[in-house]
Amino acid sequence: MMRIDKDNGVIEIGYVIFSNFLKKTRMATESVYLLIKYAFEDLGYRRVEWKCNNLNEASKRSALRFGFTFEGVFRQAAVIKGHNRDTAWFSMLDHEFMKIKPNFEAWLSVENFYPDGKQIASLDTKKK
Repeated sequence: MMRIDKDNGVIEIGYVIFSNFLKKTRMATESVYLLIKYAFEDLGYRRVEWKCNNLNEASKRSALRFGFTFEGVFRQAAVIKGHNRDTAWFSMLDHEFMKIKPNFEAWLSVENFYPDGKQIASLDTKKK
């Protein structure tokens, strides 16, 4: 977690880097779910943010898959290695998490996976 703003109840997930072994696994999804759940339920935050380089399509897809809402792009938000970087912003609010939490829990259940670890149903975090 980073960019922690206790006064306003806002926290950012921070850098998420998975090894090739963990990418696209139940463990990876569960780790992000547990971070989000911890921020809302244990720490009492109102908003969780996900930010990434706007060129990082995989990170943007992940944010959407996990139920974050795309808010926009901050153009030239940073300079990285001498180059301008545009930052894509995503957020999830506490009441949104409560709506999609059952979807995460259903997806993470043992019954949703074949013995070889492959998922049976896709994770659906579209806000109801």
